[in-house]
Amino acid sequence: MRIVAINGSPKGKDGNTNVIVEHLFKGAQEAGAETRNIFLAEKEINHCRGCHICWTRGPGQCVISDDMPEVLAMMGSADVILFASPVYFGNISGMLKTFMDRMTMIGSPHTAAGTKGEGHAAAGTRENVPEAGPQEATPPAAPTAQAAPKLMMVSSCGFSDRGEFEVTSLWINKVAQKMNMELIGEIYATNGKAFHTSPEALDSKISDYLQHVEQGGKEIAAAMNLSAATKKALEQLI
Repeated sequence: MRIVAINGSPKGKDGNTNVIVEHLFKGAQEAGAETRNIFLAEKEINHCRGCHICWTRGPGQCVISDDMPEVLAMMGSADVILFASPVYFGNISGMLKTFMDRMTMIGSPHTAAGTKGEGHAAAGTRENVPEAGPQEATPPAAPTAQAAPKLMMVSSCGFSDRGEFEVTSLWINKVAQKMNMELIGEIYATNGKAFHTSPEALDSKISDYLQHVEQGGKEIAAAMNLSAATKKALEQLI
């Protein structure tokens, strides 16, 4: 089993959101999963031009030359794709939004049968990962018969109000619908700054929370789901 994180924090490895991702990955690795943490802050991902040439030339055929094909290739054989972002002005980071806009290049202008709404429902299939061009990274081999990868969301905010994640939760649920993927977990951590500058009085609480995150990683690796007990524990305020 392979979990790939698309980390949309501008602070990258030093971000509060990455603390959650790394602890989730620690638990998943202990349960035998392979993990990869891709930091968008280290990649060149340009804004989508909305030309939709990718819809006529075929999946992955974008007119923009940057690191997007490389990232998509690294996502190609994932069993679980995890999107991670801090809360910026009540929403996901602009960095992650730019990446998601570019996901149009592996999508379809039509909605798959049986889904609601309009958009890129076909984008969740592994077969839509672009082939590597002459100057692109070679995508990992992926079994064509396997189902689309599962989806997760991780986010942190600097405040104690879980209402800060309302837009992010609405967004990731819409992404799951558009991409015809199953959303198997949402982890939202309040008071994210405490992960790096925690008062001594909060140390025990933060340690307990991160242990629950690690347990969540083990459950995702073992069963591609979070138990009810772990979900409840991860809803506590820090």
